[in-house]
Amino acid sequence: MQIKSKKNIIDHFNKGIKKNLFIGVENEKFLFEEKSNKRASYNKVRQTLEILKKNFNWKEVKEDENLIGLKLGGKSISLEPGNQIELAGDKLENIHQVCSESYTFQNQLEKICKEIGLKTLSVGYDPFSNIDDVPNNPKQRYKVMTVEMPKDGELSLNMMYQTSGTQINLDYLSEDDFKKKFKLISYLTPLSIAVFANSPIIENKPSGYLSYRAKVWQKTSRGGLPKIFLENMDFEKYADYVINLPLLFILKGNQHIFSKKKTFKDFMNAKIQEVNDNLPTLRDLEIHLSTIFTEVRLKNYLEIRSLDACEWDCDCAGPAFFTGLVYGKLNEALDVIKNWKIDDVLNAYLEAPSKGLKTEIGGKSISYWGKIFLNLSKEGLISRNYLNSKGNNETIFLKNVENIIKKNKTKAEETLEDLK
Repeated sequence: MQIKSKKNIIDHFNKGIKKNLFIGVENEKFLFEEKSNKRASYNKVRQTLEILKKNFNWKEVKEDENLIGLKLGGKSISLEPGNQIELAGDKLENIHQVCSESYTFQNQLEKICKEIGLKTLSVGYDPFSNIDDVPNNPKQRYKVMTVEMPKDGELSLNMMYQTSGTQINLDYLSEDDFKKKFKLISYLTPLSIAVFANSPIIENKPSGYLSYRAKVWQKTSRGGLPKIFLENMDFEKYADYVINLPLLFILKGNQHIFSKKKTFKDFMNAKIQEVNDNLPTLRDLEIHLSTIFTEVRLKNYLEIRSLDACEWDCDCAGPAFFTGLVYGKLNEALDVIKNWKIDDVLNAYLEAPSKGLKTEIGGKSISYWGKIFLNLSKEGLISRNYLNSKGNNETIFLKNVENIIKKNKTKAEETLEDLK
């Protein structure tokens, strides 16, 4: 399929409309040498993937002759630029399944890491390494990104090589449903950064931030929280945003080539000589959508991308929190933010990495707002009524958020206290 017009892009978003709502979670984590705290090399990570394949029946994903990931059913494992390992989970119905999937993979991974002298660490930013000491891997797209990204974002390489996050993927039932969900998720980005802050350390010292990862992403090319995202987004507006954004790279055959600042609009107008002035395909569109690094993102599902990576209990809490709100109490949550001013949200977005729960929106702290949204999320999960074998609903996975709100203390602040 060729992408000839904005309508083709809007059609792609319309094809994302679902009858049933699913949840997908992507968790990144660092791998370190057990004894030295040095980041794991590509050879070590490749060994890890090979053992996962052998022991648990994953299937290889290769680029040229290089092993760069694994697949199993609807799940995949991929490598980030600095050999962070990412599990992109299956489309699942409830948080019980999401949490079980995460726990199973973590258990498998830790056993293998112990066997070969590695350890895992789930935090938002590498607390040990200088960026010059972080190894890379042979994935072609990262070679282009390493050259291109720093041109428009001073901390882009730090984002690529030194951050890990949790991404929550959620569905929409119609364009109107998308509009509501996109608005809520965008407005709650400062709260998401603050509540799930878990990256206060860089190079073994306090960074001055509770979520240094979030700070880095604010200084990343093609990233941030654009003001337009807070202005009643719809499919056409997002398509306009996509069309006018420069391409990061173009895939020609199996080769990633520089786009020379050409936009997707140029591509649709057959003005890119490097691909013989051919029109973009659906694959080209999907690649372009995946190289937008904003805090909220649309493919043909919604992506929430503002949470620091954290350990297993917290892995479950973030997806549970947003599932309860977005799938369970959407209109009620929108009612809470109806008087929030866009400039206040944007200001809170900039302040949240350092101020955390003390960040204010509308004259009240995120700690205050957090209690309101936590209660709504809990009500939403209760109304969903997904029970496990013990008869517990999905609210059991909110304990991590409950502790943060109750203590008024993030995981990042607990980490800093432990350093004293």
